[in-house]
Amino acid sequence: MSESHLSNISHTIRSFNRFELKYLVPTKAAEQFKQALRTFLVPDDHGDWRGCYYVSSLYYDGPDFRFFWEKIDGVKFRRKLRIRHYESAQPLGDDTPVFVEIKQRLNRVTQKRRVLLPYREALRLCDERQMPDESLHAKTTYDADVLDEVASMLWQYHLSPASVVRYARQALIGTEYDIGLRVTFDTDLSYRSDPLELNGETSGLQLFPPDWTVVEIKVNERIPYWLTELVAVHNLQLVRVSKYCRSVELANGLSTPTWRLELA
Repeated sequence: MSESHLSNISHTIRSFNRFELKYLVPTKAAEQFKQALRTFLVPDDHGDWRGCYYVSSLYYDGPDFRFFWEKIDGVKFRRKLRIRHYESAQPLGDDTPVFVEIKQRLNRVTQKRRVLLPYREALRLCDERQMPDESLHAKTTYDADVLDEVASMLWQYHLSPASVVRYARQALIGTEYDIGLRVTFDTDLSYRSDPLELNGETSGLQLFPPDWTVVEIKVNERIPYWLTELVAVHNLQLVRVSKYCRSVELANGLSTPTWRLELA
């Protein structure tokens, strides 16, 4: 994987803690909310001029769907593992950089730890339990620790590919007055349970009706007052929603609802 290839990949922050609030909103209402945000936020420059890009994720879970049920049951400390690809004009190949990522929830705080690898090596790690050569990733203690944690999860929970989720994302970010603030709008949400690989064809299987948008507010510390006012004005209602859990529910015909309005 060349240095130039690595330099072009977006979202290279490897670790962060933040609060995330999610809303399932009719697309028309989401567009109105988005227009109101433009006074305060700017498009994420990792996307196109509007801050848009596609994301695809290959999720791993155990034979008992441990990660799925931990989310459904509201376990306060939970983790999940995925390979995440931020799509570009170039097709996904063996040498395309992807993230192997642990997403962790501790009470209301979301934490992520991830390491950048060529797609081929990410699959060798997650599917074959083969650690990548040190020359294929940054030689840092952090990367080594993340790889060790990934390997431990794979063995401990007998993880294997469980679902692929893909969607279009438009991201708006804060200026110097609201550093760390990020609001995303996810549309064209689809899932696939076969084949379980990121370079497969688009399935066309919808996670949610096409006239709905998943809106997420992500902030390092607290939501600015002006944003809480806009949320209230646009009557956005918090939901407990997981794209991964929704995909498992649909693919396996489960009746457990994987999203619902927050009661508190």
